[in-house]
Amino acid sequence: MQTVEFKLKQASAILGVSQKDLQNLIQLKVIRPARRDHLYWFNNRLLLEAKVAFHLKESLGSSSELISVFTQMLSKSIGEGDPRKRRSVSLRSRPALGTQSIEIKIPIGSLARELEAQFPRAAMSPDLARGRRRAGWRAEMSRAFEDAARQMGNVSMDQVNEAIRQHRGLRKALPEVTIVDDPARKTA
Repeated sequence: MQTVEFKLKQASAILGVSQKDLQNLIQLKVIRPARRDHLYWFNNRLLLEAKVAFHLKESLGSSSELISVFTQMLSKSIGEGDPRKRRSVSLRSRPALGTQSIEIKIPIGSLARELEAQFPRAAMSPDLARGRRRAGWRAEMSRAFEDAARQMGNVSMDQVNEAIRQHRGLRKALPEVTIVDDPARKTA
């Protein structure tokens, strides 16, 4: 697996999340990217850790402290090998007072391959110097607004508000939880 490094803006484009969400993971010490010249640098392994952290946060709604512990254990589990060749990693969590543990199975191999397929997105998010805009951005923005206006046609404000309400409702929806029987346990 080739090691490639990306800046924060490019990493957020690859992960498909906002830059602020990725910065929050760094500030809460869930992931710890290298810092050079006042910039954060992400390699393949850190991108994979961030992807798993976002999946855990989205599906479990866990606190950042717990996600940080899971991410650190995941990083130790992956080791130095190629994560694409691993099938999955299981994390087991036991409450301080309880005796039963909860196990989370993470498909590391497929997540690593999925991330690598998103690497071309980094080229679409060039990291320009602060305060600098690329040439022709005004015309590009005007064309995008004109295209959006043409596509909307005769849409009322009520319809726009309803679409926004539906989108926000989907974002707040609870994750799907399923039960998987233990194949090792058999009954007579």
